[in-house]
Amino acid sequence: MSFVLDPQELKPGLILFRRGDVKHRNWYCRIKVPKADRYKTVCLRTADINSAKERAFDEDAEVRALIKRDLPIFDRPFNAVAKDFLAQQKERAEIGEITQHRWENIDSVIRHQLNAYVGSIQVSQLGQDRWAGYPIWRRKDAIRRKAIEEDRQKRLEKAIEDKDKRAIAKIEAEAPRDNKGRVRLPAGEVSNASIRTEMSIFRSVMAYAASKKLVTESQIFKGRLLLSKDRREEFTPEEYRHLHTFARKWIKEARSDFSKWYRKTAYAFLLIMCNTGMRPPEAKNLRWRDIAVRTDNEGRTLVVMHVRGKGKFRDLVAAGNVAEYLGRVREISNATRLDDFVFTNHKGEPASSLYEGLIESLLIKAELRISSSGKTRSTYCFRHTYATFRLTEGVDVYFLAKQMGTSVKMIEDHYGHITPVKNAERILQGLPGWGPLADAAQDEAKGGSVNGDAAETPPAAKPKAKRPKLKRAA
Repeated sequence: MSFVLDPQELKPGLILFRRGDVKHRNWYCRIKVPKADRYKTVCLRTADINSAKERAFDEDAEVRALIKRDLPIFDRPFNAVAKDFLAQQKERAEIGEITQHRWENIDSVIRHQLNAYVGSIQVSQLGQDRWAGYPIWRRKDAIRRKAIEEDRQKRLEKAIEDKDKRAIAKIEAEAPRDNKGRVRLPAGEVSNASIRTEMSIFRSVMAYAASKKLVTESQIFKGRLLLSKDRREEFTPEEYRHLHTFARKWIKEARSDFSKWYRKTAYAFLLIMCNTGMRPPEAKNLRWRDIAVRTDNEGRTLVVMHVRGKGKFRDLVAAGNVAEYLGRVREISNATRLDDFVFTNHKGEPASSLYEGLIESLLIKAELRISSSGKTRSTYCFRHTYATFRLTEGVDVYFLAKQMGTSVKMIEDHYGHITPVKNAERILQGLPGWGPLADAAQDEAKGGSVNGDAAETPPAAKPKAKRPKLKRAA
């Protein structure tokens, strides 16, 4: 049966017809879009020929009116628009405009969050209310997903206990997975940072829809996200000292040379990150040729590192103790040529996860995985620890921002809680036990210094060992 039945040309560019692939007898019209090789098809919702002709002319007039006012003619569901947007972002990733990781993140957010929220809704119907309502929906959905996963885990444990292979396979197939087929474990709590990222992608899809004339410019979500910024989950000086004490014991308890190698490398990685403020992606890209050990005018050792991450390049400086920690890595590494990566696995291949599993295990055993605010710590907390300690020790915000490759505003937004600690002498001046500033001790707080060795043992308690020298980068 032909798809188009009983066609009638009402005027050039306006066709009336019935469809042969449906059971009803209602009429449709097809309207050619002026000055474009496109057509709009509309169901007229009537089987009466006279009513159908009248409605067809009305639809044609509406199309012309929309074009005259530069308004969208077509409408599509959000998930279809998002699919085209994703294809565009993938092309950008292929030519290097954005990273592959960025594209994967956009893809995951759209498939698992945004499509679940508004996927079937026409983009023209999405307004500011949908935008504003996303945070509440997202948090409720995260809790729902966690409950579903917990139920699945209980059923899986029961099936394993019953040795029911068919049930085990069926339950395992229900597990949520990412675009690489890996099991996704949904969390019951979503950070404000995650929601802000997802909403920025939501807005980008709507901007793409506007560029395709599917919505008006006024329908692109406006306004700043009013979510509060999450406090960074740094270690306190007391936690930092405890972590070093525990980590050394953790290395000694390794049951094999293989395990000890990884624990030593993960510990050195931790020390380097806490003493440089590098981002994890920058550490992942770091090669031996990017490192130079130098001395200043007073003969003090310092390390200069050329790091790459977030599509940017920068230099950072670190104290001489970082040369020692890098020396520990190089001493046991199977990749020590200038072009080799610094952080590798036991075979000398680049460490894709940067020892996340090992460090997670270390933090759990040291009872430091969860911060005092109840948030779960990750390897990013080492960067935040560096920033917190440097601010506490009085480093100027401008210089710290340059060192960390970020803005002064970001430092102030995320580390503003450090200011009272840094200025304690001024704030407490005049109170019992706090004399004038001129009489106050000006030394750095021993507990606040970001130094792995000093964190566990005061300098006077053990002689200072000579630090192994790294070869200068060619």
